Amino acid sequence: MSDIFDSATDCKLLFNSATQNESSLILLRSKLSAITRRMGVADLKQENMLLVASELVSNNVKHAAGRGMVQLWKQPGGVLDLFSLDFGPGIANLAAAEEDGYSTASTLGKGLGAIRRLSDESCIYSQQVHPGQVKKWSGTAIFARFYLDKENREAKSGFKFGLFSRSLADERYNGDRVYLHQAGKMLRWLHLDGIGHGEEAETATADLAVHLISCDSPEAILVAADQQLASTRGAVAISGEIDLAKCNLRLCGVGDMHAHLYDQEQIQHFAFAPGILGREHRSATLLQSAFGKKCVILTASDGIRRNWDAANFVSLFNQHPQLIAYTLGNIMGRILDDQSICVCTIG
Repeated sequence: MSDIFDSATDCKLLFNSATQNESSLILLRSKLSAITRRMGVADLKQENMLLVASELVSNNVKHAAGRGMVQLWKQPGGVLDLFSLDFGPGIANLAAAEEDGYSTASTLGKGLGAIRRLSDESCIYSQQVHPGQVKKWSGTAIFARFYLDKENREAKSGFKFGLFSRSLADERYNGDRVYLHQAGKMLRWLHLDGIGHGEEAETATADLAVHLISCDSPEAILVAADQQLASTRGAVAISGEIDLAKCNLRLCGVGDMHAHLYDQEQIQHFAFAPGILGREHRSATLLQSAFGKKCVILTASDGIRRNWDAANFVSLFNQHPQLIAYTLGNIMGRILDDQSICVCTIG
């Protein structure tokens, strides 16, 4: 089933490092060089990634007093992402900051523009603190994507997606899992959180991808998953379906997970019936909604805190779904649990 993405194999945090000073770049460049060589990345692409990494670390050190991090991620479709998040003052004029020659730190001011030119795809999001506005975070998030294949494999069907999946304490096993299957104008996904942590939780959520193809609805997918999970610890889950032809969203869920729908005007938050698939649970909660030409759908495990709203992250939901996933995952994630987010954008 090569047409199904599985977060257990396709979404990996390969490296994560604080950027307290310029010496942080030495370790990042070493790790990045080793990983890209092992993956057979072309020399020019490697050099571009190293230059972008240098700019990310430099920005964090100069503009956020070293209060930040840089991560390297593997994502579905032969992709490597560099992601930078800082806890600085934010950028007052982002459009100006991306122009060559603009600087607030007595430098040449070529950093953000260079990131755009050297990466295959990039996105920058910044938020400042303003009196009277309640926000969970201020600073700057930068996402730079590099396609390892010659052709850009990102879907051209009208929606994009972003994944964030990180295990408790970055251990080997992750009980959170997302399966995604796209067929024409239909996107289906199954987002699971195995009960507990470690190897048994990861094993419980394995080998469930087939139901995205063999079942004809989100409800049927959860029924099939429930039957298969009976011999395991069990899991909580959300099954989602986006039908672009009918402009319809269906979400079906059981247990302590949450979902959110942003339609460019407001954000709706959804919870699901209590219980555990494979064990005891009530009937699954089914949610249906028509959507406009542009919206964002997000599902998350309980490893992601839910006490946020669009007002906490002004304009974030107009960004690339992968930047949304990285930003919320790193800021709203619980360090004492597996964490996962799936973000789908339409339009």
